[in-house]
Amino acid sequence: MLDCESYMRILNSAQMRDADRRTVEDVGIPSIVLMENAGRQVVAAIEAMFSDVGDLKIAVLCGRGSNGGDGFVVARTLLQRGVDVSTFLVGAVAEVRGDARTNLEVLGNLGHTIVEINDSPDWELHFSEIRGCDLLVDALFGTGLKTPLSGLFETVVADINAADLPVVSIDLPSGLSADSVEPPGPHVDATLTVTLAVPKLPLVLPPGEAHCGDVVIADIGIPEAVVAAVEGPYLELLTRDLVRPLIEPRPADSHKGDYGHVLIVAGGRGKTGAAYLSAMGALKSGAGLVSVATPASSQPILAAMAPEYMTDPLVETADGAIAAEALEHVLTRQVDVIACGPGLGTSAGTVAFVRGLLQRAGVPLVLDADALNAFAHAPEQLVGPEGRDVIITPHPGELARLVGVTTADVQANRIEIAQGFAETHQLYVILKGHRSLIATPEGHVFVNPTGNPGMATGGMGDLLTGMVAAWLAQLLDAEAACKLAVYLHGLAGDLTEVEKGEVALTPSDVLARLGDAVAELMGRRKKEE
Repeated sequence: MLDCESYMRILNSAQMRDADRRTVEDVGIPSIVLMENAGRQVVAAIEAMFSDVGDLKIAVLCGRGSNGGDGFVVARTLLQRGVDVSTFLVGAVAEVRGDARTNLEVLGNLGHTIVEINDSPDWELHFSEIRGCDLLVDALFGTGLKTPLSGLFETVVADINAADLPVVSIDLPSGLSADSVEPPGPHVDATLTVTLAVPKLPLVLPPGEAHCGDVVIADIGIPEAVVAAVEGPYLELLTRDLVRPLIEPRPADSHKGDYGHVLIVAGGRGKTGAAYLSAMGALKSGAGLVSVATPASSQPILAAMAPEYMTDPLVETADGAIAAEALEHVLTRQVDVIACGPGLGTSAGTVAFVRGLLQRAGVPLVLDADALNAFAHAPEQLVGPEGRDVIITPHPGELARLVGVTTADVQANRIEIAQGFAETHQLYVILKGHRSLIATPEGHVFVNPTGNPGMATGGMGDLLTGMVAAWLAQLLDAEAACKLAVYLHGLAGDLTEVEKGEVALTPSDVLARLGDAVAELMGRRKKEE
């Protein structure tokens, strides 16, 4: 679980070092102040999670670097609050330098003993004492780890995990790297991770996130402007503060023309449900008008499913799919956004229709499902035309077909593949799944924290397609529409999960909670104002 509200850029290890340097050199905040802030924020997070801190026996395990220095501040702060604390340094005191050395000496001046652990016999000697504690603080390694843990540290991590005690890690669970979502080797399994200043990759994306427990992002004094100015890859976590301003209260004299007309091109024989979910997703997301263009034989079925949207029968093939000839009719429709793909099928005529739509439509497009499969054998044609936004919403299998790799390859390199495809093809990519990603043509990537495993069921993507189209029609800003739709889609799923649980959760359930998701976002904003 991520505990964050405000602007949250995700930094790698080199970027984090740059942010630290800029804060010290350009802003003038001494590094030892940042370390002091870090340690105190960790203690605050411990007190928030463990209400009985004063009754606990706590062991703080420190490394020789800055992460260990944070640990020394934690130990001192707890000690001064009357907590029973034992501090262990895995390494020699003589090897501790800089601000960490200063904080180590302060502990010593207070009469607190720091136990050195230099080898396996030392660890075996003291581990029984550590194992007898109620809580462990992991301050061994931070973001700078480059190689897998081995030797004594591998033993220490294995024993920490086997002790079955709650563990609070500082910045990252020791053994994880800020430069990779994949654990490079042995690592601590944390109960709580208090990360400093900004989130890091393995805290927000699988498989690393599974080892971090609850995550608290602690403000240690690095200004937001400094984080924003750091050069290099731009990865950002979607937060309430980022998404909330995208929705404005509606003026009293609004009318349906103010909120856009969305055309959903979807459905086919046996697939009318996909079209219905997309259309209702658009309506529940605030579109002023929604029309569904669907094969003629499917039109009566869709018309009977809901009275709120309009339907438009299209020329169809013998097997009930949209025919290529339907394109001319669709191009005459006066709409603001076209969403295409759910339930279309991949007949030759439908493929020709979709490819023609991309080339000739004069309005922004949202392409999903079979509209993406239409380009599986010609991905070079899936390019955003100059001056017209195109948003694609693939699941990993659909993106794998477009890129020419396996689904496993996509899952192992989600950020790189989504970002590369968005930049190369000059369009927006919403890569669905756990921690859905939004990649922009400029190479920016946003990570969505909302949603839950109960949403892994057919129809959820169709619902999202309509939502993206609706917000695009209202905001006329593709990036903003992607952020808002993806965040609210997951938030509605989370609200539903609380009520119905994960197993029984359906797209129709999530559809019913879209208004609640918007209301929660708007309600929080009104309270703050």
